[in-house]
Amino acid sequence: MKPKNQARGRTKDAEGDMRRALLVTSFLLLFSLSNGFATSRMLHRKAQHGNYLTSEELWFNQTLDHFSPFDHRQFRQRYYEFLDDFRAPDGPIFLKICGESSCNGIANDYISVLAKKFGAAVVSLEHRYYGKSSPFKSHTTENLKYLSSKQALFDLAAFRQYYQESLNMKLNKLNVENPWFVFGISYSGALSAWFRLKFPHLTCGSLASSAVVLAVYNFTEFDQQIGESAGAECKAALQETTQLVEQRLTTNGKALKSLFGAAELKIDSDFLYFLADAAVIAFQYGNPDKLCSPLVQAKKAGEDLVEAYATYVKEYYLESFGVSVQTYNQQHLKDTAVSEESSDRLWWFQVCTEVAYFQVAPSNDSIRSSKVDTRYHLDLCKNVFGQGVYPDVDATNIYYGGTKIAGSKIVFTNGSQDPWRHASKQTSSPDMPSYIISCHNCGHGTDMRGCPQAPLSLEGDAQNCSSPDAVHKVRQQMIENIDLWLSQCQATGRSYM
Repeated sequence: MKPKNQARGRTKDAEGDMRRALLVTSFLLLFSLSNGFATSRMLHRKAQHGNYLTSEELWFNQTLDHFSPFDHRQFRQRYYEFLDDFRAPDGPIFLKICGESSCNGIANDYISVLAKKFGAAVVSLEHRYYGKSSPFKSHTTENLKYLSSKQALFDLAAFRQYYQESLNMKLNKLNVENPWFVFGISYSGALSAWFRLKFPHLTCGSLASSAVVLAVYNFTEFDQQIGESAGAECKAALQETTQLVEQRLTTNGKALKSLFGAAELKIDSDFLYFLADAAVIAFQYGNPDKLCSPLVQAKKAGEDLVEAYATYVKEYYLESFGVSVQTYNQQHLKDTAVSEESSDRLWWFQVCTEVAYFQVAPSNDSIRSSKVDTRYHLDLCKNVFGQGVYPDVDATNIYYGGTKIAGSKIVFTNGSQDPWRHASKQTSSPDMPSYIISCHNCGHGTDMRGCPQAPLSLEGDAQNCSSPDAVHKVRQQMIENIDLWLSQCQATGRSYM
């Protein structure tokens, strides 16, 4: 009997492994589609080859410093092209911007549906410094001075010109420009909007999905949205859990951290940030019930909320999602080695110099610990990058306009449950229509990802979602604007309007 029991155990283990593999694969695709912002710590993972339209690497020599007339250094920047649906020679070109993570191909998300519909070529450029596009062999603070959204926008402009000229040569065309349209999600969604703002002559329009165009110093609205999305019962359970964690952290912090599988986080505030992010992910990506159901049940049954939350964190956040606790370790963030696998230090440099997005606890009724405050973030910036590194959010918002961005032909979309939407443009105007996708699980980049829950549909089919109509309605509005703006370009024979 013992061998049979062992066999049954192995079968159950195998089934569990298969389920976990499916969840991990689905979530890794989610990361690649949204180009980061998976949590406030920007978790980056690879998706499998089948989740891409193409993963064939191409290379382009890019200028290191676009703002210096004397510095002529260049670096190799990775990009991808997908031409299967391209209506040569005059079809549109969709530029899908890669964000703050390694760009391993063109993700097979809703852009594949749009490419078929409009007969478009799809090209995608890896963000400087990330993945294989690093200009340096070490990411010291000094070497990171060319890492900024401003440099990244010029990268896109230079690449766009290079690619158009290369395409003209392939098609034996002279001085002809295809209509271009730019796409991005999250930080790359902001880049998409900013590209249209700063280079209106290079694109017919932009889609800015969950675009964080507003740099925010103290982002208290982030935590407030988590409370709103959670609902009264779940919010109360989360708040009580935070209080219990804070109490146990002072009495037996080592055992508490071990309970959550995070013993390596020596700084208490790093640990508290990690716990806050674990809750965020459930709402940000449309799986609130994965967190709220077991926590509310535990509270009603009088069970230990800390243990219930630890189970969620370990089984769902760490195991199923494959999140690394190391992401929250400041010692890890100080590592200057160039790694295609980890982008944590790179994104934190942009946070600490340009955009902040400091997720801090509101003065009252907060969910996350009040120890995760402004001082924590400023100390992190100083500890990781050195003295004098500070996010000048006022300069960033003056340069781009924040939510008062004054571009044209930009579509803004946001999920109703997404805490990042409070850094996006949510007020519509004729030249910059804004749409909120409202449903129980409509989170970050829902319009481009399709279903907000895992497992994801590779081609953005929302039929298996709990609210497919909400996604479909906004997509139709997106298509109408893209169609209009592309037709206006084509009517004039230009690549922009």
